[in-house]
Amino acid sequence: MKNNNLLKILIIAAVIFIVFALVGKTQGWFGGVAGIKVNVESPEFRTITEIVTASGKIQPETEVKISPDVSGEIVELMIKEGDEIKKGDLLLKIKPDMYLSAVDRARAAVNTAKANKANSEAYLEQIKAKYTQTKNAYERNKILWEQETISQAEYETALSSYEMVSAEMEAAKKSVESAKYSVQSAEASLSESEESLKKTTIYAPMSGTISMLNVEKGERVVGTMQMAGTEMLRIADLSRMEVKVEVNENDIVKVKLNDTALIEVDAYLGETFKGVVTEIANSANVSGMSTDQVTNFIVKILLLKESYKHLIKSHNSNPFRPGMSASVDIQTNTKPNILTIPIQCVTTRADSTEKIQNSATEPDEELREVVFVVSNDSAILQTVKTGIQDNKYIEVLEGITINEKVITAPYSAISRKLKNGSIVKIVDKDELFQEND
Repeated sequence: MKNNNLLKILIIAAVIFIVFALVGKTQGWFGGVAGIKVNVESPEFRTITEIVTASGKIQPETEVKISPDVSGEIVELMIKEGDEIKKGDLLLKIKPDMYLSAVDRARAAVNTAKANKANSEAYLEQIKAKYTQTKNAYERNKILWEQETISQAEYETALSSYEMVSAEMEAAKKSVESAKYSVQSAEASLSESEESLKKTTIYAPMSGTISMLNVEKGERVVGTMQMAGTEMLRIADLSRMEVKVEVNENDIVKVKLNDTALIEVDAYLGETFKGVVTEIANSANVSGMSTDQVTNFIVKILLLKESYKHLIKSHNSNPFRPGMSASVDIQTNTKPNILTIPIQCVTTRADSTEKIQNSATEPDEELREVVFVVSNDSAILQTVKTGIQDNKYIEVLEGITINEKVITAPYSAISRKLKNGSIVKIVDKDELFQEND
């Protein structure tokens, strides 16, 4: 009896020891490596909208800079910044005295040129009459000379007179032509002077708002016909506003004209406005030193008025002002009902699957996108091919099926710790994050 009881006790103790050993090994108490605690999620079919994010400033779609074509002192200023104006409204006047004098001088020059032209024409008429007389005398003397009625000397005198008057008539004709050109030149100068005088009065070339005023009454401005002068003011159409953003060269290929954009303006927290891409630059903006250059492309996004009508009603005017800061999410591509996983599931590894991402890799080793799926408490590394992505999820084209369990957290394990075949333990996110805290 004692032997039987002892045997039973030994068997029970052995069973308890085996169970304890198995539990201890599983928990990592002794004799083995503890499984890495992870959270998993199965792939799901979702609709993904790919987004390109950028930031920039609000500006009017149309803004005109007004500079003078003539120089002088501003003697009248009819506007102030923020005024609403219509096309043709008087904006300002530049002191015209100097240009009035120029017009008077040019008009006098025209009159002088016309008088010279009249004198030249009168002289030409006189020469024409004289030419007719000398020509007739020459022809008559020529006949008489051929008949030997007059001497050679008399004939040569008549010929010389005829040739001299002919030359005088040609000179008179050229003088008349020159006088005509002088009149045209003087009239052109008069026209220029009158045009300069007109330009001392500046009118609005378009309807809109005075968005910037840089001058005051009494200030002198510089203007030339060949180049832009002093920028006096700007007129903007604030009814059509756009956001000017810079998009990185890696993302610009995704952006297309007429793409939809969601816009957030710093001045209106909690509000989201809609827009559409209207312009994409072909030339890049390069900033930074040669060793650290950043290449961006300008993209313009028109704010759709329908999305901020409620603000117009509450403000009784356009709610946006040039220079306001804004951030945009450009929706470049949308795919419905595609297989997706959380974006943090995907990491990159070299072709040597046992190397972790932060280890040194050979220059010729090509990185590939991978995920870890759980099978029999082990992390299995699988190569995947991905597609578009949004801020949370990424499309999986190849590499996993909807029935597999993909490791989603912690990211430190996905990116560095996990290897192909690593022992893992599936836990809830709450437990995972509590331990990390």
